[in-house]
Amino acid sequence: MEATAAAAAGAAANAATAAGATGGFDATSLGLVAAGLACLVPGASLLVSGASGLALAFGLSPLVVGLTVVAIGTSSPELAVTVRSALAGEPGLAFGNVVGSNICNVLLILGFSALVAPLAVARKVTRQEIPLMIAISFVAAMFCRDGLIARGEGFLLLAGYVAYVWFQLRQGASDAESLALDATRLPAPNAGSRPGRWAADALRVVAGLALLGLGANLLVGGATDIAHTFGLSDLVIGLTVVAIGTSLPEIAASLAAAWRGEGDIAVGNVVGSNIANLLLILGIGAVLAPGGLPVAAEARQMDLPIMLVTAVACLPVALDGASIARWEGGLFVAYYLAYLAYLVLAAIKSPLLGRFTDAMVFFALPMSAVTLAVLLARGLRQELAREEPPSTRRLPRR
Repeated sequence: MEATAAAAAGAAANAATAAGATGGFDATSLGLVAAGLACLVPGASLLVSGASGLALAFGLSPLVVGLTVVAIGTSSPELAVTVRSALAGEPGLAFGNVVGSNICNVLLILGFSALVAPLAVARKVTRQEIPLMIAISFVAAMFCRDGLIARGEGFLLLAGYVAYVWFQLRQGASDAESLALDATRLPAPNAGSRPGRWAADALRVVAGLALLGLGANLLVGGATDIAHTFGLSDLVIGLTVVAIGTSLPEIAASLAAAWRGEGDIAVGNVVGSNIANLLLILGIGAVLAPGGLPVAAEARQMDLPIMLVTAVACLPVALDGASIARWEGGLFVAYYLAYLAYLVLAAIKSPLLGRFTDAMVFFALPMSAVTLAVLLARGLRQELAREEPPSTRRLPRR
């Protein structure tokens, strides 16, 4: 599989080099984007499976494997693109990839997953993981206020991820909910006991890393070409094409979990990925980018607030009935489509942008705020009812 993807990507790269002499944009740039995505998805899968097998073979518990290898592995496409973009001096792609992926994770992935099947949410997720994701989102937004995530702030984000991992480990190896991980995705503990298995897992890791690196180069190169040709900013491309493409592993995992009726895994996958994106990936991008990671004014005015709102919206939706209903999932998907429509209208400077913005600001957003407030109040009442001692509860009337 990796050989086929690499061969296709190499052919696309050669074609792009030949077409680059003409100095114009053609279908080759789209081919670069497609080839990059074709490398990122199997690359992440190979890295996760190979590294998990090696870790278990050396005696690490499934908790440690899931918390480190699998968590980072599912976000490895975002990591590869962000690192590549930061080093190449393309901060719009680096930052837009992280923010766009977080918005996509909540609105598109959770939304589609809830449409497949209502998602049950564990109390631990609503009490700890979602509030933590909200808090981290606000901290990251504060770092962006001056238009730059400095290297020192990047190191603070990385330290926060280390603290997050340590905190999860302290909760105990028996707490499977803290992983939001499907154990069937991990190799059996005794699978790595044979030297031949170790070699196969090591090859998977090497192939996965190679595909991720190649895919990041192809995707960033093609997306940048498209952006410059059509007058779109790197930020817009990072928020849309690149963000959705690098979120494909999360999309596949969450939809599969929803189809199997494992809502906790779908929700935990999204929340854990968002935390890793903000702390680990954004932190690495700020550390590697020369002089820190610049944040465009339009991102601070529009995209960061949307990321914060979507993070906050997870809490009342998850609290209400300890599940995410189909209609709530449909609402999330509708808002993601509206967000994409806004980005396109703004990018092409459409005369319809003003009317579209007015409709969202004066109708859709107030209605949604009222709905979320009602859901939050109802969810908090349900939480208090669960904690109320049985002796103080009113008996139902006969």
